[in-house]
Amino acid sequence: MIYKPTVNGFFSGAGGMELGLQQAGLILNQSLDLDSEATDCMKLNPHYFNHIVLNEDIKDKTVLSQPDCDVIVGTYPCTKYSAIADIHGTRTGDDLFLHFFRQVAIKQPAAYVVENVPGMKKFQVVMEAMTKLPDYYVNVFCPVDASNWLPQKRKRLILVGTRKPFFMQAPSQAPRRPRIKEILEKNPVYEMPDYVLKRINGGYRDKPIIVDPEDVNAIAPTCVAHYSKDLGTRMLRTKDNEHGLRPFTIREYARLQGFPDDFVFPDKRSSYRLIGNAVAVQMGEWVGGQLMNYFN
Repeated sequence: MIYKPTVNGFFSGAGGMELGLQQAGLILNQSLDLDSEATDCMKLNPHYFNHIVLNEDIKDKTVLSQPDCDVIVGTYPCTKYSAIADIHGTRTGDDLFLHFFRQVAIKQPAAYVVENVPGMKKFQVVMEAMTKLPDYYVNVFCPVDASNWLPQKRKRLILVGTRKPFFMQAPSQAPRRPRIKEILEKNPVYEMPDYVLKRINGGYRDKPIIVDPEDVNAIAPTCVAHYSKDLGTRMLRTKDNEHGLRPFTIREYARLQGFPDDFVFPDKRSSYRLIGNAVAVQMGEWVGGQLMNYFN
């Protein structure tokens, strides 16, 4: 009989990692996030999630009040670990990793998973905490690129700690990944605010990154959360309008992250933020597949 390990998730966002783990065969116990829009989004998808979803702050959660589980997963915010933070002088890290560390150190699950940007490796204190826990064997993969499965360039650090020695197999390129043209909606509905037109016309220092769906090798840049504030940074070449360019729709953005079409995202700009903050679903499924191998 195949054993299906149970999972407690933290910093779960809209549930990209959890959805991938579940598709691999794991059972979700609990997800937690401080962002009410993210947890509300998970609750809009009961056809995928029927576990406990908490809109709470991990800083307020005692470890022993959490349900027992086999795996603890943490995809804590990456903003202050990312390279772009260097530009703004905010590449400082933060203390959220310590609250995840607290959960792992006290609960001592059979396995734990960390997902973040490659820039986290520059923070020696964080890496020491996540890789030197007594009695854990750690696999670190960096970078893992979503382009193995999806037409999106998205490099991430994946760290998996297990109580027993285990060799994790690195991901390989999928036999076939969708092309940009295949993820586009037939009748797209999108916004073209004035600032988008200004960027198209060179009114900003940087012009948009343009993706051409007719190029069979085209790949989108990383889906970022701030797309919710500036739809002009990533655009599709199109014949839909006089400008020859348009933003990705919410559904197209979700497809770039591997979310199935029946996964509900609210029809509002903030959904781009939820999608951009999510873990690519297939990346989570790869992690889940490795954990299934470990437990079985």
